[in-house]
Amino acid sequence: MTFTISQFEVFLLILVRISGFMFTAPFFSLSNVPRRVKAGIALYMTVILFYTKSFTAPEYTGVIGFSILLIAETLAGAIMGFFANIAYHILAFAGQMIDTDIGFSMVSQFDPITNIQTTISANLYGYLVLLVMMITGLHRYFVRAIIDSFDVIGLGKVSINPQFYKLMGQFLADYFVIGFRIIIPVFASILIVNTILAILSKMAPQMNMFVIGIQIKLLVGLFIFVLIIEMIPTVGDFIYQEMFSMLKSAIKLLH
Repeated sequence: MTFTISQFEVFLLILVRISGFMFTAPFFSLSNVPRRVKAGIALYMTVILFYTKSFTAPEYTGVIGFSILLIAETLAGAIMGFFANIAYHILAFAGQMIDTDIGFSMVSQFDPITNIQTTISANLYGYLVLLVMMITGLHRYFVRAIIDSFDVIGLGKVSINPQFYKLMGQFLADYFVIGFRIIIPVFASILIVNTILAILSKMAPQMNMFVIGIQIKLLVGLFIFVLIIEMIPTVGDFIYQEMFSMLKSAIKLLH
């Protein structure tokens, strides 16, 4: 079987789009996943797509034209993965807000997965939701999404829409809404505790409410955290729906 230059161009364009997606998409872009594994998965998927789908080589003019096609395909894959991945950082926001309420905000640690400084609750939420993602096979959805993107956005037909700022505005609104949905149980309980402490400070001003309040907030916060730990799948649903929405919107803007 012969392998022409035109076929090699198609193969390379498929490879760069999938590679861009693999290095920015949720689960696949984790820093503890070896780069060789990412490159191997991208190459493996490219070979399967090349021999199972029919692609038409796009037209271009000279080396510069082909380089522009490569850059556009790489950006398309990277943008799709990035917009799906940023929804994962909602958990960091929710965890930091919880720790601020219960008094753990000063206890920060480095998360080797996301390479950012996070709090204890943010790490807990992140690892649990990631575990749920692996158990439910959500990573296979992202593989399916990048494969189906070739049906929506043909090779060489990537169009970077300048309206991406609207998508970011939509995400920022969802970022705060979903984040506050996650922390509502802890936030409400700590609000009640603060109200009770304020009343006690008026009734018994000789009591040091600052010292007492720290311990009570910590105990109440941990107790509520234990009660709502079974709601992690629901939290995961919020994040997954946002990931799907951002991914679909990114594909539409690239078409």
